Amino acid sequence: MTQANRLSGGHGTRLDIPRHLQVLTVPGLHGSGPGHWQSRWEQRFPDWQRVEQHDWSRPSLPLWAERVSEGVMRAQRVAARGAVLVAHSFGCLASLRQAALDPVGIAGALLVAPADPDKFGVAALLPTYRLPFPTILVASRNDPWMPQRTAFSWGTLWGSELVDAGSLGHINADSALGEWPEGLALLDTLIQRIAQAGDTGSISESSGAWESGIEVVSTIPYI
Repeated sequence: MTQANRLSGGHGTRLDIPRHLQVLTVPGLHGSGPGHWQSRWEQRFPDWQRVEQHDWSRPSLPLWAERVSEGVMRAQRVAARGAVLVAHSFGCLASLRQAALDPVGIAGALLVAPADPDKFGVAALLPTYRLPFPTILVASRNDPWMPQRTAFSWGTLWGSELVDAGSLGHINADSALGEWPEGLALLDTLIQRIAQAGDTGSISESSGAWESGIEVVSTIPYI
């Protein structure tokens, strides 16, 4: 069973991405503006790629998942282990839909503040089983788009490590997180678990590695 952890400070996080992995950011509805942590991460790590949508204002799960698929296929051309998805809001749902259709090429996923599938009428299109790659799901206590309890219920189905972000709203630009070093620390944890899975064989065989959890403390106020 996964453990719900609390998010702690991660300032000064050093993040080294192995060459056999390609990081793909998957923004949510309307994309991520310059103040969003996803955009800030992309500026810091110019080798990362963003999954671009044809219409950021139209939350079509099939169309968005198709764009995720295209991004994963591009990642596989340059990285042997495929893509690490760094998704936010509706981007989480698009990533999960693609994982349900074809998980090949997805090495892991950081799922931050997923949108509520029921609000978009897409719950039936998402996986309801343990995913074949490690995932970390981060949810806020006062997210207007998804109650934390609901997010954790979904995450439990997916076999995710569950992380309590405290009261950070939708964990977006309005949350005033800056570069969000605590999130980078979680991504670093995910990268390490992907590496461990590769060292021990198939991800299914090493699933317990990402279920052990980490003990952390929430320090970020909601602004």
